[in-house]
Amino acid sequence: MRMKERLECYLDAYTIANIYMIKDFYQGQSQNFHLKDEKNNIIPLSIQSKDDLGDYIRYTCTVDGEIVVGHDYLMYEEHAQYCPVQYSHIVKTKEFATNFIPEASVQLGCAYTPKQTTWTVWSPVAVWMEVVLHEKNGDRIIPMKRLEKGVWQASVKEDLLHTFYNYRFKVNGKIQDCCDPYNPFTGVNTKTSQVNSLDRLKLVKKIPTQPMAQDTDAIIYECSIRDMTSQKNNGFTHPRTFEAFSEENETTRLFNTGLTYIKSLGITHVQLMPVFDFGSIDEEHPDFYYNWGYDPMHYRALEGSYSTNPYDPEVRIIEFVKMVQDLHAAGLKVNLDLVFNHVWKREEFALDQLVPDYYFLMDSQGHYSNGSFCGNDIDTRPEMSERYLVDSIKMYIDAFDVDGFRFDLMGVLDYTIMNEIAKYAKSVKKDFMIYGEGWDMPSFVPPELRASQNNQAKMPLVGQFSDRFREVIRGSNDQLEHAGYSNGNVGRIYDAAIVMKASIPENRYDQPFKAVNYVECHDNHTMWDKNRVICFEEPRSSRMKKQVLSLAMVLLAQGTPFIHCGQEFGRTKHNLGNTYNRSDYFNMIDYHRRNDFEVVVEQFKALTRIRREHSSFRLNTAEKILTNVSTETIEDKVLVYRTRDEHESLVSFFNPTDQCFSYNLNQNAKVLFDSDLLNPPITNSIKIPPLSVIVVQLF
Repeated sequence: MRMKERLECYLDAYTIANIYMIKDFYQGQSQNFHLKDEKNNIIPLSIQSKDDLGDYIRYTCTVDGEIVVGHDYLMYEEHAQYCPVQYSHIVKTKEFATNFIPEASVQLGCAYTPKQTTWTVWSPVAVWMEVVLHEKNGDRIIPMKRLEKGVWQASVKEDLLHTFYNYRFKVNGKIQDCCDPYNPFTGVNTKTSQVNSLDRLKLVKKIPTQPMAQDTDAIIYECSIRDMTSQKNNGFTHPRTFEAFSEENETTRLFNTGLTYIKSLGITHVQLMPVFDFGSIDEEHPDFYYNWGYDPMHYRALEGSYSTNPYDPEVRIIEFVKMVQDLHAAGLKVNLDLVFNHVWKREEFALDQLVPDYYFLMDSQGHYSNGSFCGNDIDTRPEMSERYLVDSIKMYIDAFDVDGFRFDLMGVLDYTIMNEIAKYAKSVKKDFMIYGEGWDMPSFVPPELRASQNNQAKMPLVGQFSDRFREVIRGSNDQLEHAGYSNGNVGRIYDAAIVMKASIPENRYDQPFKAVNYVECHDNHTMWDKNRVICFEEPRSSRMKKQVLSLAMVLLAQGTPFIHCGQEFGRTKHNLGNTYNRSDYFNMIDYHRRNDFEVVVEQFKALTRIRREHSSFRLNTAEKILTNVSTETIEDKVLVYRTRDEHESLVSFFNPTDQCFSYNLNQNAKVLFDSDLLNPPITNSIKIPPLSVIVVQLF
C-alpha cells in the first residue's frame, strides 16, 4: 500500500472516498467523516465499509455532495483532525476521461518564437499553476490560466530563448515544482527546462541509409554509449559520450576502437542501451556512479552524462543527432532501447506530479502494479498516457532520425500502443524495426491485452525476443551449471532444430522476423562467463570454440539475430550476472581482450558476411521456412541444418561434442565456413571435428 501518514484520504471516484487511519492514531477509530471545500462548505461522507489492513483501518465512504476536480478539499474525522484530500483513482474513471481529455490538436509543452513563448500543460487536478522563469535578476512568476479540459496556459510576449523555467502548482494539498515533461530541452539532472525549439537548431543533414527489404536482413548489435568508449588510451577525446561513440581519428583507426571497430564487424544495426534521461547518474559528477540507464525520468530529454556539456540542453541534442548521422554515414542503422514500462522514482516523475496516479497502473484499492519489479508500472492505456508516449516516439523518429526501437519489458505494455507505434514508424520508414521483451509480466494489464509473446499474433509488425532460443542454445539463464545445446547438452538437439527454424514449427511465432534470436544480452551472465561454469575443466581454446558455435547458431538461424557487444570476443563481466551499477571496470568494452580473441572476432566477421550474402538464412515467411528448411542429426549429437531458396542450397553442421564425425554429401559443395579449417575448399565428404561449425554450399 502507499500510505505514509497517520491519516490520509483519497478520492477514488466522484462518489467514493477511501480513508486510511493508522492504528496508533485514535486506535484508527472514527465514527464519522466529512469534507470541507475551499469556501468552507461541508460535504458529508457516509461510511459504507470498514476494513482492517494491519497497521491501518480503511474506511470506504460515499461522498454525499458534488466533487469538482481541481478544487481543494480537506477531510475531517470525528476528533477534528484533518488531512488534504488527494485525487487518486478518480483519474482512472470514465467520468474523468469524459470531462478532461483535450483534443489531440492541443500541443502541450513550450512553444517558442522570438516574439512570444507559450506554455501549455495538462493537469485537471491542479488547484493553481504558474511558470517560474529563472532569470539573471531572480525568478519571475507567470500565472497560468485554466482552460477547458484541465489544460493550463500562459504566454509572454518577449524573446525568452534559453531561459530556464519550471512549472509550480498545487496538487493534492501540496505545492510542487517540476520540469516540463513535454520539452526535450532540459537543464542538468533534468531539474529545469529551457525555452527553446527543435526547429531552430542547426542539426546535421540527415543521411539516408540503404533500405532493408525485411527485418530478417538485420544483424542487431547491442551496446552502451558509455561502455564502448570508457577504456582509457583508445583515442577518444571525450570518452563515454555521444561524441566519442562515433569519433574516428588516427588513434581509433590504429587501435581499431569505437566506431572504427563496429564498422568492421559486418553488423547492420547498432542498438543503443537507454539514451534518454535516467535518474541514477548525477550529470554534474558522472564518475561517481555507473548505470545502464533502465531507470528513466524524462522520455524526451537525452541523458546529460553522455553530453560533453550537460549544462547546455542544445549540446546533448546536437551531439546525439550527429552521432546518429555518423552511424548512417558508416552504413549502420540505429535502434533505441526504450524503457516505457516503469520509471526511476514515480513521485519525482513530472507527469505523475502533474496528474498523480493517472500514468501508472493501479487497482481500485490503491495498490500499484509491480510487473516490472521496479515498484511501479506505467499505464499505457489511458488516452493522455498513450498520446504522450506515441508523440515521444514521433519525436525520436522525426527529429532524431532513428531506425528502430527495442522495448524493455514490453509485456507490461498493452498491445494496442505497440501497434500504434509500429503503424506510425512504418509509415515513415518501411524498414523501421519494432521489437521487445514480450515476457508475460504479472502486471495489472489483463493477460489478453499484454504486448507479450502470448499475444504476438495481435501485433503483426512487432518482433519478440526469443527466450526459447536462448534457453535451448545457451542453456538456463538462471542456473549457470545447466547447459544448452551449444555448450554440450545434446539432449536438446531436437529443440535446437525447432528454434533454428524461428520456432515456426511449434507455432510460437507466426512469422520468422518475430523471433529475435540471442544467447546473450546486457542482462545476466555473459555467454563466456556462463561457459566458464559449465566448462570449468576445459582449456580456453575449447571455450573459444564453443563461443564461435553459439555465435554461429544465432547468426545462421531463421529469424532476426541479436548480438551483445563483446560477445564476439568472449566478453566477461568477471563472473557477475547483473552489473547494471557496478562501475566501468565490470562493464567497459575491453579492446585488449578483443585483441587476445582475434581468431574468434574474425570468425564472427566471416559469419556475419555469410548471413548477409546468403538469402536462405533470411527467409521472410513461415511458409518458406516450413518448405525450405530441414534438419537431421548425426547420431543425435550433430545438428545438420539445411536451408535453400531459389538461389542456393546450403548445409550447416553444428557439433558441440568432443567427438569427430563425417558426413557424405553425395555431391560436391563449396566450403563457406570451417571453424577448424579442416576441409578442402571443394568437397563431397565433410569432416566434422569436435566443437566445430561448418557451412557448405551445394553445387
